Amino acid sequence: MFFNLDSLKMRYEPFPIGLAQPLMEPDTYKQFLDSFPAKELFLHMPKFGDKYVLSEKFNPKNYHDYIRSRPIWREFHDWIKGDAFIPFILDTLKDRYIDLGLDGKPLRGLRRLRRLFPGNRKDIRLNARFEFSMLSAAGGYLLPHTDNANKIITLVISMARPGEWNEAIGGGTDVLRPKDVRHAFNHLNEQAQFADFEILDSYAFRPNQAVLFVKTYNSWHSVSPITGNDPNILRRTLTINIEKPKWAS
Repeated sequence: MFFNLDSLKMRYEPFPIGLAQPLMEPDTYKQFLDSFPAKELFLHMPKFGDKYVLSEKFNPKNYHDYIRSRPIWREFHDWIKGDAFIPFILDTLKDRYIDLGLDGKPLRGLRRLRRLFPGNRKDIRLNARFEFSMLSAAGGYLLPHTDNANKIITLVISMARPGEWNEAIGGGTDVLRPKDVRHAFNHLNEQAQFADFEILDSYAFRPNQAVLFVKTYNSWHSVSPITGNDPNILRRTLTINIEKPKWAS
């Protein structure tokens, strides 16, 4: 177990979201910080809030090469992809009255599809993956969105040393509610503008914590434009997604 979620405290409206801190033992967290990938390995996406991403989808060769070359990330990758991680997260939520009707085993009803399509030799399971991401402190942001329809649970883990990030410039994860009720239903994850929402709560960007939330039709969240002036300072995060197959969404 890399994570301890005993401290996880949830809010339930307008969607299930909560904070766990501390998330890891200090020595383990320091190992992750010391081996966080260098900026040049990331794909820069300036049109999406001056964001940098390194993942299975974006710069996959760099991603897999880096994980294979670092024992701590290789072990972490094996844990996320293994049989224990998804049930651990689902059980953690269930203990907090959030029962998604899932158990980490093959998705209900999909065994029948396997019989209909015998060429598929494996049961279809929930999938977990993680990505490295960064936002520039000089104006970086994430527009209001609810996450893709195939996502079920997301964990956003702050990657910052004590005293490294100035909370006064922002960078927190905002919990949003649309000002116009017509924006309330957004299962397919259309992006919206900051002016169309009010901020109900904000989880400040602090070291050794995870913001965990469940994707719903109204799980609107964002990172408001960060107000720093040094583009070399980066809001670094490790984002973990638990998903169902896209064709099963």
